[in-house]
Amino acid sequence: MFTGIVQDKVMIIKIAKREQFQTHTLEFPNSLLEGLAIGASVAHNGCCLTVTAIQQNQVTFDLMQETLRVTNLGLLQNGDSVNIERAAKFGDEIGGHSMSGHINAIASISERIETPNNCTLWFELPESLSKYVLTKGYIGIDGCSLTIGEVRDNQFCVHLIPETLQRTLFGERKVGDKVNIEVDPTTQAIVDTVERVLASKQV
Repeated sequence: MFTGIVQDKVMIIKIAKREQFQTHTLEFPNSLLEGLAIGASVAHNGCCLTVTAIQQNQVTFDLMQETLRVTNLGLLQNGDSVNIERAAKFGDEIGGHSMSGHINAIASISERIETPNNCTLWFELPESLSKYVLTKGYIGIDGCSLTIGEVRDNQFCVHLIPETLQRTLFGERKVGDKVNIEVDPTTQAIVDTVERVLASKQV
């Protein structure tokens, strides 16, 4: 489980590509290495990956075909950075909202609006996910827990403070960039359950 509080931006220093499979090696800061072991779960842009090797501060992860297909991790190149969060431990403060690390889809940034000390980003979602996106609800974007500002058809926006822009990749994101989306699992469960109940009553 993850909380959606990004701990750092970490650079990819090596990508080994094979057929429908990739291995990414990242250079972790010392602050993220304590207690890290092979088999641990780490969120990359919100996608849960498993540590497969550790050599000093170089940490390696395997990405299978489905991960490359559903997320933006397959678009990355050497020198790119990802939002990183270590898995939550029992007793940790939940500063964001509970996230599974399972990405639902990729969304595109459709507009970026800059104002003094604030930034608003608009995203265009696949229509199949629109029913789970509600004003003032939670959503995970590239691993960051955010509150939805406004919803228009299959588009929604979030408002970002300077701290979020500095700590995460949002400070560098521009129109057209692809981001990973994890809808709030509680909202998804409620919507799906209501749909099933209504459908059963119509039979």
